[in-house]
Amino acid sequence: MHFTSESVETLVEQFTKLPTIGRKTAQRLAAYVLKMSRDDVAALAQALIAVKDKVKHCPICHNVTDTLPCSICRSPKRDHAVICVVEEPNDVMALERTGEYRGVYHVLGGVISPLDGIGPDDLSIRELLTRVDPAFRQVSSSPANGQGAESQVAEAALPYGDERPAIEEVILAVNPNVEGDTTAYYLSQLLKPLGVRVTRIARGLPIGGDLEYADEATLSRALEGRNVV
Repeated sequence: MHFTSESVETLVEQFTKLPTIGRKTAQRLAAYVLKMSRDDVAALAQALIAVKDKVKHCPICHNVTDTLPCSICRSPKRDHAVICVVEEPNDVMALERTGEYRGVYHVLGGVISPLDGIGPDDLSIRELLTRVDPAFRQVSSSPANGQGAESQVAEAALPYGDERPAIEEVILAVNPNVEGDTTAYYLSQLLKPLGVRVTRIARGLPIGGDLEYADEATLSRALEGRNVV
């Protein structure tokens, strides 16, 4: 079924390009937009354009931000000696909601997945090594990758100034799946020779979960990650 309005039909087609949005959902969204006031629609359109015009990737941690560097990398209240490595910016938001982590982040931009044609060079792994070991800085800030100028600007605005703190720990907070495990193993092999402590977030039973319904892999991970009480 198609709308009699060509403009509405075009809007539906645009909505279907969004992930997890089928045609029926797109039609409902288009119908809702029709009921919105013109001011609300204009505000929505401006927000979409602002995302493309203003949002950048922090040259330090590669998280999304409006300012360079991002507020987390600039904050003097964060522990800049601890880096938590995540896959996507959404993972940063999830960890920040806990209110427990006080270090900084590094967003890879995905995981190693040969089946999808994603290799180590497609992720910000070299930039992570640069943060851990300054010896990599010259390579990662070369004009070839186009980030040299941004990195210099960002470093000048960091709370620790010219004295970069030594990285003490890198926490691997990637998803517990085949691709995440592959990426975590690859990163650990690169980072351990640099003399930095490499850890990975624990995996096991969720709070409120029942042993009876847990799968074998989850129970195995829970046993491996047991703590002294």
